[in-house]
Amino acid sequence: MSEHDWQRSSFCGGGGNNCVEVAALADGSGIALRESESPSTSFVASREALRALLVAIKAEEG
Repeated sequence: MSEHDWQRSSFCGGGGNNCVEVAALADGSGIALRESESPSTSFVASREALRALLVAIKAEEG
């Protein structure tokens, strides 16, 4: 998936290899995620599934 336009988290400190990276799939079917330390391994989630995960995480913070 290296052909995607990967973007690093704003929480990535110093540009090291301990960052979460995301990329929107060109066909709009989902979002790819990977860890910068292991860029050859990634997974794809639908936008809806990723949104549900983030909502659940934020609910646990509050």
